[in-house]
Amino acid sequence: MNFTLKVWRQKNAQDAGRLETYSAGNISPDCSFLEMLDIVNNELEAKGQPSIAFEHDCREGICGSCGMMIDGLAHGPEKGVTTCQLYMRNFHDGATIVVEPWRSAAFPIIKDLVVDRSAFDRIVKAGGFISVNVGNAQDANNILVPKTESDLAFDAAECIGCGACVAQCKNASAMLFTSAKVAHLALLPQGQVERKARVLAMVNQMDKEGFGNCTNEAECEAKCPKEISLANIARMNREYLGAKFFS
Repeated sequence: MNFTLKVWRQKNAQDAGRLETYSAGNISPDCSFLEMLDIVNNELEAKGQPSIAFEHDCREGICGSCGMMIDGLAHGPEKGVTTCQLYMRNFHDGATIVVEPWRSAAFPIIKDLVVDRSAFDRIVKAGGFISVNVGNAQDANNILVPKTESDLAFDAAECIGCGACVAQCKNASAMLFTSAKVAHLALLPQGQVERKARVLAMVNQMDKEGFGNCTNEAECEAKCPKEISLANIARMNREYLGAKFFS
């Protein structure tokens, strides 16, 4: 398969940036999108040209680091996958593919397709934890959790913090990410002690980072690789209002 790539190149946050055109030829349909970029980079390096910077780690849809906009869609055209799980057979032979970084003031570009997502880390640091005594782990059955709540908590905990929700949202809102982190602890007995302080701190930090507001258009849910439910945002709103007015 052969493709024409229009890739965003930007040396640093101060550089204006621009789209540059590259050819990707003789690509196996079974190549992942990242493997295709590896092939293009090998060719660029062989010519003495700078390679395309993009972030990656596990390449198994777990770490959340490989995010990029592909033809205007976070992680590309397929549903429920990260960029490393996107395969070239999902594109037409001869297609022109536009590849850009996440676009958000809260995610400043470091270089090319790599953005700084440390704003997410600061939101989690503000309250995405529970306080426990150190020492040996307790027996798993010491605290019983109803099946319904545990399932909802695990669904929310699947969030990998990739930033696709922010990138796809027209307002660059981080509500889906933050709500997933708030919800999975609010649903569990272990998270009850800091429940009110947690949601207040995390929402305040989210606002401080400069993310936009949610308008409930569900672009975030549609492009989340782990298909985190929009219902978590409603749960976080209830948690926030309860903490704000009844604490």
